[in-house]
Amino acid sequence: MAKTQRNFVCQACGSTHSKWSGKCEACNEWNSIAEEVVQASAPKGLGKKRGREIELVSLAGSSERDYPRHVTGIGEFDRVTGGGLVPGSALLIGGDPGIGKSTLLLQAVCALSRKNTRCVYVSGEESIEQVRMRARRLGLGDAPVELAAAVNVRDIVATMENTATPVSLLVIDSIQTMFIDTIDSAPGTVTQVRTSAQEIIRAAKTRGIAVIFVGHVTKDGQIAGPRVLEHLVDTVLYFEGERSHQFRILRAVKNRFGPTDEIGVFEMASEGLVEVENPSALFLAQRNQDAAGSSVLAALEGTRPILVEVQALVAPSSLGSPRRAVLGWDPNRLAMIVAVLETRCGLQLSGCDIFLNIAGGIRIQEPAADLAVAAALISASQGRPLPPESVFFGEIGLAGEVRQVAQPDQRLKEASKLGFRQAVIPAGKKKRAGSPAMPATEIGHVQELADMFAGRQIRQVA
Repeated sequence: MAKTQRNFVCQACGSTHSKWSGKCEACNEWNSIAEEVVQASAPKGLGKKRGREIELVSLAGSSERDYPRHVTGIGEFDRVTGGGLVPGSALLIGGDPGIGKSTLLLQAVCALSRKNTRCVYVSGEESIEQVRMRARRLGLGDAPVELAAAVNVRDIVATMENTATPVSLLVIDSIQTMFIDTIDSAPGTVTQVRTSAQEIIRAAKTRGIAVIFVGHVTKDGQIAGPRVLEHLVDTVLYFEGERSHQFRILRAVKNRFGPTDEIGVFEMASEGLVEVENPSALFLAQRNQDAAGSSVLAALEGTRPILVEVQALVAPSSLGSPRRAVLGWDPNRLAMIVAVLETRCGLQLSGCDIFLNIAGGIRIQEPAADLAVAAALISASQGRPLPPESVFFGEIGLAGEVRQVAQPDQRLKEASKLGFRQAVIPAGKKKRAGSPAMPATEIGHVQELADMFAGRQIRQVA
């Protein structure tokens, strides 16, 4: 007779334990281990049936079939997904509660449904009337989207497989509310989330349905549930932003059909999320050019160059351990830049409170921001504004050297388009033909950046 097997699974990291304990030894989380039924094991001597042989084909193939993408018409959303949704693909989008995930997806689904694309929106958190109220508030009440309020995966899959008209797009909001009734565990647990996603993805890929999952996030900002969920899907998007800012950033951290680290910029308005086609001009709209400690960074997010303002404030501290507050950047990298400026340039920053902010609510993750941060810190410590029409980018090493970064020509082109006339860039790389005609100050060491404030001449290239 089949024997039920029970395991104790951590709901934070998905690791399996032989018995219950208060702390997970894998991720050090407390009270996260729960008992779950994994499977019913077959009696000994059974279950030894040999598998059938699978058909092997060549890499080149004999068919040149190419699936057209489902283009929503929302430019920022299509940019992040790599040009639209691919039939048979699975996309996972996560973000903080109330950031606008459901609003963005409802806008995308309504835009697609108006292009004779059959779209189904399944909500496990809201009723049908709640979804309709949001659609009417956004002016999308007349869109031909089909709605359902369901949480049983087998019912959803049966509906998709038995329909006469094929479904092109399926939205599951959210995957943590879905469950399979053959598994003896609550919705949202590791086993339920993993198995539910596998079943929906299997049915979607069989019938060429593009499926979008909405995922909850933990207090650390990671998508809740097992890490294998991000491996199952083809694309993982994070919806970022501060509630105090109207800007929202849609970032691709995994994409099998397009570039990773691509971002789309939206603005939260009364009519929903409005795409921002020129985010650089928007982020610099309220910049104070005469303020000390303000520099402009030419960053690169995915394939898009973006200009953002880096603000630094250096103030004397009466505390034994001065404060280091950072918004929009890596605090560990700020500590490294401060140490390099003290050791290699002789700046006295150890006894000062340092506050750093990337204006606009955007988060910068690339090391090319090192030079702009260093320039802002030097300007703030000396109380001298930077040249208002200058941009900075470059990576700083522990020896104080300024290293090259990717795609400098694209950064300079974006800066030139917005009216900037001077750039401070790493030395050593010759400009290619077709590069924007912008005067550039080349520096090879961070000491040369400090010398610029002492009036010393630095080598320039046209």
